[in-house]
Amino acid sequence: MPHLHAIFPLPSNSKPFQHSNIFSSSSSSFSSSAPIRRRLPRTFSPSKHPNLKRLTSRIILEETENAKREYGKLNTIVMNAVMEACVHCGDVDLALNIFHQMTQPHSCGVDTVTYATLLKGLGRARRIDDAFQLLESVEKGTAAGKPKLSTQLIYGLLDALIEAGDLRRANGLLARFGFLLREGGSSSILTYNLLMKGYINTGCPQAAINLHEEIQLLGLEPDRLTYNTLIFACVKAENLEAAMRFFKEMKDKAQRLCCSDLYPDVITYTTLLKGFGHAKDLHSVQKIVLEMKSCHDLFIDRTAFTAMVDAMLNCGSIKGALCIFGEILKQAGANVDLRPKPHLYLSMMRAFADRGDYNMVKNLHERLWPDSAGTISLAAQQEADHLLMESALNNGQIDAAVENLTKIINRWKCISWTSRGGMVALRIEVLLGFNKSMLSPYLLPQVLPGNPIERIMLPLETVRPLSGSLELKKVVMRLYREPVVPIIDDWGSCIGLLHREDCCEMNAPLSTMMRSPPPCVTTTTSIGHVVDLVLKKKYKMVIVVKHSNLNGTTHGSRAVGVFTAEQLHNLVAPVPEGLKQKHTVRRSLTMF
Repeated sequence: MPHLHAIFPLPSNSKPFQHSNIFSSSSSSFSSSAPIRRRLPRTFSPSKHPNLKRLTSRIILEETENAKREYGKLNTIVMNAVMEACVHCGDVDLALNIFHQMTQPHSCGVDTVTYATLLKGLGRARRIDDAFQLLESVEKGTAAGKPKLSTQLIYGLLDALIEAGDLRRANGLLARFGFLLREGGSSSILTYNLLMKGYINTGCPQAAINLHEEIQLLGLEPDRLTYNTLIFACVKAENLEAAMRFFKEMKDKAQRLCCSDLYPDVITYTTLLKGFGHAKDLHSVQKIVLEMKSCHDLFIDRTAFTAMVDAMLNCGSIKGALCIFGEILKQAGANVDLRPKPHLYLSMMRAFADRGDYNMVKNLHERLWPDSAGTISLAAQQEADHLLMESALNNGQIDAAVENLTKIINRWKCISWTSRGGMVALRIEVLLGFNKSMLSPYLLPQVLPGNPIERIMLPLETVRPLSGSLELKKVVMRLYREPVVPIIDDWGSCIGLLHREDCCEMNAPLSTMMRSPPPCVTTTTSIGHVVDLVLKKKYKMVIVVKHSNLNGTTHGSRAVGVFTAEQLHNLVAPVPEGLKQKHTVRRSLTMF
């Protein structure tokens, strides 16, 4: 009998991986299910969300024109707000169009805020060359409106570059225009705060910690944000001893200088709770919780309470978590802002599902809707149902577990085969056997899910990536033949994926229509995880990068290969006839 390396249960009357359902072009890999209203028990199947960029652009333009007709010429403050809206929506082209309108004769004109907003938009869109050209025109005095080169302009672009994880260009910006940011011959503490955030975002927390020595050598005074960032970097680097040293230094300096702005705040304590919770250091978690409750000037908000419960649960202290959870519910009676979010209910349900406490999970499941605050996402609703099923199975109540699985099938129609709920469903399948199977599996007989993806990926050169500077009209037939193409920059780094359905401007560069950043995995990522990504997120292509190139982020890394939905389709095989038996119960559940 052949080894069954991977199983994908699908509806019994469906064909495997038809493009009309799983790989439909109407599904966007970057879309998310819209939240439903809290009081409506109905759930809707997630469908493709329209690209609202054009709609937003049209609304902005129409409202601006209506305002001009009603009030005449709009002032610079109003037009700056319009430009900020365009940047917030990611439509930098419309922001540039408005900028040019503002610079025309008899128009409202531009100011420093205008340039700062535009630079932020160009940085987020990774149009760095345009941003640098704009800065150089300001420096030379040739820019419209004759603005002065200021720290506001530099910090706006620097923050956008760091948020995008592009430290190479961020350091280039500092090398070129850093003289503006120097106070008394050295950079300000704000510059170092931004750089530390950038190193953390790109997966290099130790580099952020190392900046502390440079700060000391320059004689700069760290502020609360500096210490919070350093402590966060230490937690990311799993160096909790260094985190506590910075924590102690922070408190000692605040007490010595009588500076209330230096004392630890709720963010400081929450960060430490996450670190010690992850390290399963219950004693340190309890000590931090006690110190937080002893600080009379510290307001413990919902996020902090949630961090306490999560830390207790990670340390295995169910009793401690229940005590804090009860305290939250008690205080929420007087302060609705403390009502727990769905995440907290799910955390408690996971812990009790592990223990097989079906009654407690059932009670939390029932109170999730009326007692939690905020929107309960579809993913949270699904997980709650899965945990109820898991707790029943772990409690030995097979009939209750099967009943809950039946409800999941009828309500959700799909479940991730590598998710926690998927594993529970497969355990139930094993207990039921083939003659009572509730699922219809498909197999991946040619691969082992635990093998690295580099064994079956396509080398990057075989898919012929395109430069982001090319115009669509030059490669339009390529997109006619292929549904998705990787896009690279001048340095050979993959910066996005261009999907056929996104091609709308023949004269526009490919980089303006691509989806960025592209979904990436390392060469050592398991095949099973990549398959799950393709099916769950409906990705048509996943970029594979070298492990040493990733550095904790997928943005701007040099790609070595790809894995596509078409490859997965070719790997799938149905269950061998010898394993099939007539099912007494047939239900439609897609497992991806």
